[in-house]
Amino acid sequence: MDHTRTAVVTGASSGIGAATARHLAREGFHVFCAARRTDRIEALAAEIGGTAVACDVTDEASVAALASAVGDRLDVLVNNAGGAFGAGPVAEADSDEWRRMFEVNVVGLMQVTRALLPALVASGDGVVLNVGSTAGRIAYEGGAGYTAAKHGTRVVNETLRLELYDQPVRVMEIAPGMVRTEEFGLVRFGGDEEKAAAVYAGVAEPLVADDIADAITWMVTRPSHVSVDELVIRPKAQAAQHKVHRQT
Repeated sequence: MDHTRTAVVTGASSGIGAATARHLAREGFHVFCAARRTDRIEALAAEIGGTAVACDVTDEASVAALASAVGDRLDVLVNNAGGAFGAGPVAEADSDEWRRMFEVNVVGLMQVTRALLPALVASGDGVVLNVGSTAGRIAYEGGAGYTAAKHGTRVVNETLRLELYDQPVRVMEIAPGMVRTEEFGLVRFGGDEEKAAAVYAGVAEPLVADDIADAITWMVTRPSHVSVDELVIRPKAQAAQHKVHRQT
């Protein structure tokens, strides 16, 4: 008996999360749009025929409510909620910013995955897709808190795959490089538009949220015997973290 495939996307209120929800809906998924900003996810859910669920991934009770809303079976979980806060050197690191990065990028990811794993297993062909970063693969000055957190995302992903090797659940990670979204840089630099814009200065075509959403949708719709363990995706202008072609 056919059933409507279901997906949860965390951090669905903007950027990559919102774009992924739209792409998955176009592929026929019923999408649970999870985020803290209820006005945004309610508008998105209405647009795509999904379900809005207010959820703070760092709060266990909030995550339990998400799992209750999803029910007994789930086909795809996209752990997209995350973020970078600050860009100072270790010598000037803000402890609270570091804690926030670990809470959302590592602990939050774990809590959502833990809560929804039974439903993913019950589907008989579940997919956990974690949104990592090229920052989870290389260090750069001023990025220690974020790179440490995203290295954490990557290692949780690898460990989960080992632990679920005999279960009907595939575990994947997408690791984007330079993606220009409306909020990521502003959040990182405390609303400083000049600093946020400087990241992309001279870069003719950084990636955008739809590029990542398209790749995520491709990954989670492969045949059940195909696991795209990790996909690193960058704009052509970014050969590496420190090697970016900027036009003057």
